[in-house]
Amino acid sequence: MSRREDFRAALLGAAPMMGTFLKTPSAIVCEVLGLTALDCVCIDAEHAPFGPMEIDACVAALRAGDMPSLVRVRTGTAGEILGVLDAGANGVILPHVVSGAQAAVAARAAHYGGVGGRGYAGSSRAAHYTTGTMAAHLRHSAEHTVLIAQIEDEEALTELDAIAATPGIDCLFVGRMDLTLSMGATDPLDARVVAAVEQICAAGRRHGKPVGMFITPQESCAQWQVLGASLFLLGSDHSFLLDGAQRLRTRLAPSVC
Repeated sequence: MSRREDFRAALLGAAPMMGTFLKTPSAIVCEVLGLTALDCVCIDAEHAPFGPMEIDACVAALRAGDMPSLVRVRTGTAGEILGVLDAGANGVILPHVVSGAQAAVAARAAHYGGVGGRGYAGSSRAAHYTTGTMAAHLRHSAEHTVLIAQIEDEEALTELDAIAATPGIDCLFVGRMDLTLSMGATDPLDARVVAAVEQICAAGRRHGKPVGMFITPQESCAQWQVLGASLFLLGSDHSFLLDGAQRLRTRLAPSVC
């Protein structure tokens, strides 16, 4: 069984999955994360200093560890989506999706042929550097490419059905912090924000699309799983370092001057 090859099927089947964000542009960190029992790693190119070469190196390291990789891109342009998928990532998280029309444009950029408009190159890592056939690569891409729409703006709430119904969008992901700001709140546990997250979950259920999210430390995955959430991206390599350092300091405190 391959984690990478099975990732989309597991996601679409709403299998409970837990991953994390990668904030450090380091193939070595990716190599280490590939040794863990996480279900995926999301390279956060939206909020961390990842350029094309850093994304390429990190995706390659995660592939070597059979760790599914997602990339949260900065804007979701066709060029960004093409580069990420050609590098061999399992999929893309699109930030600030606010309409069905926007989702459809991104879906076209992520897929080949038919309704798709993704440019083809057999020389990419995803296409095995010309060693495979076009037919094989097209088939593999259709079966395994993941496209996730991040909902993090109040204006998207009236477009949830249109976004979730868009062919080629596989999953809705709740961007909780930006959603909080967009709604004029300062607490992600504000009742209005929680109600909005529930709306997103309901849209996913109506259209048979899985829902992913980040949750606050005060919440549990279980309470959102009941409402249909199945993909949880929690913490990051930064938080692992901070938590580990704090635990080490606490453990050694009695013996350290």
